Amino acid sequence: MTAPAIHPVDQVPGAGKLAALGLQHVLAFYAGAVIVPLLIAGSLGLDAETTIHLINADLLTCGIATLIQSVGIGKYVGVRLPIIQGVTTTAVAPIIAIGLGVEDPALALPTIYGAVIVSGLFTFFATPVFARFLKFFPPVVTGSVLLVMGTSLLVVSANDFTNYADGTPAVKDLAYAGGTLLVIILAQRFFKGFLGTLAILMGLVVGTVTALLLGDASLDKVAEAAPVGITTPFYFGIPRFDLAAIFSMIIVMIITMVETTGDVFATGEIVKKRIKREDIKRALRADGISTFLGGVMNSFPYTCFAQNVGLVRITNVKSRWVAAAAAGFMIVLGLLPKAGAIVASIPSPVLGGASLAMFAAVAWVGMQTIAKADMSDNRNAVIVSTALGLAMLVTFKPEIALALPEWSRIFVSSGMSIGAIAAIVLNWLFFHVGSQSGGDVARTEAGSISLAQLNEMDREQFVAALRPLFNRELWPLEKAWEARPFEDVSKLREAVQVAVLTGPEEDKLALINDYPDMATLLLADSTGSHAISADRGSIGIGELDDVETSRVLELSESYRQRFGLPFVAFLDTTDTVESILAAGRRRLANSEEQERRVLLTEIVEIAGDRFDILLADANPVRSAWDRKFTEVD
Repeated sequence: MTAPAIHPVDQVPGAGKLAALGLQHVLAFYAGAVIVPLLIAGSLGLDAETTIHLINADLLTCGIATLIQSVGIGKYVGVRLPIIQGVTTTAVAPIIAIGLGVEDPALALPTIYGAVIVSGLFTFFATPVFARFLKFFPPVVTGSVLLVMGTSLLVVSANDFTNYADGTPAVKDLAYAGGTLLVIILAQRFFKGFLGTLAILMGLVVGTVTALLLGDASLDKVAEAAPVGITTPFYFGIPRFDLAAIFSMIIVMIITMVETTGDVFATGEIVKKRIKREDIKRALRADGISTFLGGVMNSFPYTCFAQNVGLVRITNVKSRWVAAAAAGFMIVLGLLPKAGAIVASIPSPVLGGASLAMFAAVAWVGMQTIAKADMSDNRNAVIVSTALGLAMLVTFKPEIALALPEWSRIFVSSGMSIGAIAAIVLNWLFFHVGSQSGGDVARTEAGSISLAQLNEMDREQFVAALRPLFNRELWPLEKAWEARPFEDVSKLREAVQVAVLTGPEEDKLALINDYPDMATLLLADSTGSHAISADRGSIGIGELDDVETSRVLELSESYRQRFGLPFVAFLDTTDTVESILAAGRRRLANSEEQERRVLLTEIVEIAGDRFDILLADANPVRSAWDRKFTEVD
């Protein structure tokens, strides 16, 4: 009897290969891991000995957390995928805010660890009901929180960038910070694959070595550090449980739970392993236990490290035991105070240059997340702009918090706190309280139709309401109807997209042939083009001269001879005849199978554009906002 094949995730490479691949993960992970305790220690004014202890505690707990996630504990903890656990940068701003908000500096770390412990327990026990919280954390909220975190933390980078003397930044410090940032940028520009993941580490190493050679940094603390040491539970004192601090960390962990869910699905896709609901629960429980352990062992909240997920994709090494090997290296490093002392010797300006790159990247991820929301909905614009505005206000003028009652100051003492609270409250106000203005999806002769009404419609009514999305072939709407109920407009849009891309081949061909080719569309006059297509991009090209007309006709004919189908494309308002012709020539080089996929993707784009028009027509306020950006001459 043949033994069942072992999935690549569970295969164990040879000892030498296992060690080399594990070390590779540590290198990709190291800078992102150690920079968190460095930033927290620097912002709270902690001494070198404490900083070294935090770095070692972080590395030790990272290793244990990675083993919990990749190897697992029993049946219910750990997703058992090649995932590296690290301290989440999402927690940096609130941790700093908690520490600075405590009047007695001796109580700063115990208060932080009390909040970390409770948030870890919350994550573990909230896992079964996690889905119920998700509706309060759509992309517009999580994206806004990440955006204000990244932008608020830039103040920390600025403080590290310069050591002020007589009110003037030192040119030398600016040079170190700028040079570090330049090295990171050049590494990201010229290095690909694994080396590209080491950009932050390269910047820190080059900046620190340069400072050492010029006599602006010292390794004296390395000589003073013990050769071996281990952190002990509650090293900085018994945890102190502050309600406001706990609330702040729970918000962080909810966002982290959303991020972990995405990372687990991404990793499952890379290693070709189907992710089920139970896998997500095991991963989140591992995050909860690791975060609880972090609070006990003098470290911070833990989550999947995205850069290591990317490394799995780059290397195509799928074994979870490689992650376990990396965990072993982390634990060893966590037992070596001299290694922590080397990291603690990084000059502040060098750290500032590296942290600027990291925090700006967090803000960029926030913007990418916000982009997943329906930004033609003015409610989302209000949420993002208000959260960002309040966050920047408090960041630039922190003394504003002093005008408020003492008990409330920790909620508004940092840009991250007030920004996150504003985003959550405004999302609740606009989308979960009372009747929803601006929530209509379509307008018919009988009046506007809300998403709730759409969810209650039968197939025929549903298709009639969304009829403008397609020409005569309406089967994608019939297929999308089967995916009801829709939680929000983005889910409805997604269902339509999936319907187009997953329909039967015969129906797909009929759908493609239902669209006019470019020659028919571009050579029609303005009245005719409106009659042919309702999407906005189809009316922005203008009249064609004789040469352009000839080239368009020739391309459409060549395309039909090559593929036997009309040359269909979604026209953006910025498209020109030249850009259309260039795209068409590129597409002529595609295989027939690839070009059919491209055609369906173009049809999805057209349907999306028509859907935006449908939303705008149903919501006059949103329509007015939308026109600001789509009808600028």
